[in-house]
Formats: sequence, C-alpha cells, structure tokens
Amino acid sequence: MVHLKRLLAPRFWKIPKKVKKWVVTPRPGPHKKFECIPLLILLRDILKLVDEAKDAKKIIKSGEVLVDGKPRKDHKYPVGLMDVVAIPKLKKLYRVVPTSYGLSPINIPKKESNLKLCRINGKTLLKKGYVQLNLHDGRNIQIPVKDPRNPKEDIYKTGDSILIEVPEQKILEHIRMEPENLAIITGGQNMGMIVRIKDVIKTRSREPNKVLCKGVDKEFDAIKDYVFVVGTKKPVITLEGKVV
Repeated sequence: MVHLKRLLAPRFWKIPKKVKKWVVTPRPGPHKKFECIPLLILLRDILKLVDEAKDAKKIIKSGEVLVDGKPRKDHKYPVGLMDVVAIPKLKKLYRVVPTSYGLSPINIPKKESNLKLCRINGKTLLKKGYVQLNLHDGRNIQIPVKDPRNPKEDIYKTGDSILIEVPEQKILEHIRMEPENLAIITGGQNMGMIVRIKDVIKTRSREPNKVLCKGVDKEFDAIKDYVFVVGTKKPVITLEGKVV
C-alpha cells in the first residue's frame, strides 16, 4: 500500500488529520508499521526542519540523513525505538525514545552519535559454536559460545540489553534484566516511564511473563516485552524522564 489514511496514523506522528486524506506509509522494515515514523514525517511534521514534503524528499534522497550511522535515501524508511538519526550538515543528532504519548526524537550529545541500545528479543543457535542474538530492531549479531549446553556459558538472555557501536555492531556493554537495574517502559499505560526493576515474574500459563517495576510514585506490573533495560545505577544513554 502506497499511502495511509491520516485518520489511522498514530498520534505521535503529529500530522494534521483533516487537511488531506492520505499520508505516506512506512516501508516494511526493522520496525512494525504503527511503531515507527517514516523519515519524511520525522523531518517535516515532528522536527519541522522543512515545510513541504518535496523538500524533505530532496534532503533524504541526497543521502544527508543517517539512521544508525548509515545514509537512508528512502523517504518512507521506518525510524523506530532507540534509532539514532543524524543530519551532519545541520549538526542535528536525535534518538527516538518512548514517551507517554508515543515515540519521540530527543536531542543527544555528539559522543553518543555511534551508540545504540538494543533489546535481545530472541536467540538462535548456529553451527560451529556460535549463537545469534536477535535484536528488537531486526538486526542480528553472531557471537561465539564455548559450550551452548552449559548454562554458565549462557551469558546473554532474552530481555537483556546490549549497547552496541553502529554501524559496526560491536558490543560495548551488556545489561541484564534483573532486580535493581533501570528500564524504560515501551508500551501500555506507563509508556515512557523510567523504572527500577524489583522482580521478574515468570508465569506458568498463557499469560505473558511480567516484571514488577518501581516508578517515581508507584509500583506496578508490566508485560516483560514492554520493559527495555537501559542501565544499572543510571541509563547508559541519554533519555528523558526522572531516574528512580
């Protein structure tokens, strides 16, 4: 489908609903359709760097917009959770983070231009002693394991986060999903809240696993898939919100 009806677009796109009938739809890619922002919408409607779609397309097609260190020339390219967007000529640098109203870009310092935090959504055992980490943004990283049958060698677990260097995908830091670590909520009514993990609850039913979280003024249960670990005593990257 080339276009999307404006009335169906997520509110965090910040587009006027009744000016026109259609809006550009994100290209299939690393993020789900309604959990991302097309590059054109990001530049024109959210960041307001241009006034017209044709101006946004011109900038994007010229390769002046980088996502995770790589130039993206498709104005429909989907920008999603924790993606780093850079526009070197304008000296602009952003990271897309969850907020109470949806995804939103925030300004980040230059030293974080090549840093990205990724959540491990799954693992795949490969041949010749390697395991593949399947990350939340569709990328995969292969790492060696000495003995996959030995639990002590199972360092990276589903739900953990890794700080990587982009675009090389070099792993810089590993943050476990465990009590006392910090996390940000990526979905549900508490979306965007920075919390401290109190416990990880494994359910023995069809219900999803949950995480007991402590916020600034309350405690609550969150679906494990909505909990994105971001640090231990403080976040390893720049985020908005008060640290618990």
